[in-house]
Amino acid sequence: MTKSRKRPVAAEPLQPKKSKSIDLPFLLMVAILCMMGIVMVFSASYASAYYKYGNSYYFVQDQLIWLILGVIVMFVMAFMSTPKFLKVIAIPSLVVAVGLLALVPFIGVVRNDAKRWLKFGPISIQPSEIAKIAIILSFAYLITRSGEKIKTFRYGILPYVGILGVVGFLLIKQPHYSATILIFAVGGAMLIVGGINLKWVAGLAAVVIPAAAIIFMKSSYALSRIQRWLDPWSDPLGKGYQTIQSLYAVGSGGLFGLGLGKSRQKQLYLPEPQNDFIFAIVCEELGLIGALIILLLFVALVWRGFLIAFRAPDRFSALVVMGIMVKLGLQVVLNVAVVTNLMPNTGISLPFFSAGGSALLVQMFEMGIVLGVSRYSRSGG
Repeated sequence: MTKSRKRPVAAEPLQPKKSKSIDLPFLLMVAILCMMGIVMVFSASYASAYYKYGNSYYFVQDQLIWLILGVIVMFVMAFMSTPKFLKVIAIPSLVVAVGLLALVPFIGVVRNDAKRWLKFGPISIQPSEIAKIAIILSFAYLITRSGEKIKTFRYGILPYVGILGVVGFLLIKQPHYSATILIFAVGGAMLIVGGINLKWVAGLAAVVIPAAAIIFMKSSYALSRIQRWLDPWSDPLGKGYQTIQSLYAVGSGGLFGLGLGKSRQKQLYLPEPQNDFIFAIVCEELGLIGALIILLLFVALVWRGFLIAFRAPDRFSALVVMGIMVKLGLQVVLNVAVVTNLMPNTGISLPFFSAGGSALLVQMFEMGIVLGVSRYSRSGG
């Protein structure tokens, strides 16, 4: 009697299944950063708020309202962010972002020599914040649809150059160079991870970098920022004033800081300390140790986000999460570099810390997307 030979059973592919809960470590780190951000907004702003508006809580109460709205948006997105839903909103979000950016030159509000805001009644928004997440969603969608065709010129470089060209042109008109740099960097990172032929990346860099240099050299706005960066003490009471006060704050903190609430530079020396230069107040009050703890929290958050991307149920979701975390990490690096004068002041905020309603709302929207994807993780941990 011959023994029947059993056919080897092919291993079944991992089937992504929805878990019962969102990624709790990621949520906890977001919550800690948000709470620290609220504390620092109040600490950094109460002196200038009282001086300008007669109300020490002016900035923090506004930020708290936006944070509450942001938390609601985050949890809504955490339970709505299915891969199918994100694909549906990907291209429409890009259309909305480009439309809002196109409106800025006509009805935008000028602040600090730049026209970057749209004002609708009491609410001001920065279309560049919407453009950042729109680029991430649309690039992830197009890369996923392209498949192996992304290695060709027609599908792998042409549409993305077109999108970045339009968005970049509208941002430079504001001008908003930091947002332009960030969007180009995130878009480039997504294309590389998505499998674009690296020769196209090299060719694009060979064109974009010289073109950007020419644009900067012809822009009096950009040149003044570069001159201020190279030698802020050449105009200590004018264009170099904010950078110098920021460096005083960073240097005054020492190892352990002056203590929470005890900053001297926020006493009307450092202009608008609750905004892009809030990290200088962090350094002054919490010292090197406190600043490093906050930066390590950001590193941990980005790393956890990458783990969620690695375990995502599909390529599209993985690209979206990766794009969000690259954008968050780069924004932190750029902000710290500006505050410490390692690069020119480009008007870039510190996520979860800098006062600004629309920016915080979009950041919480992005965190909700990451938490939503984590519910469909292929493995736990």
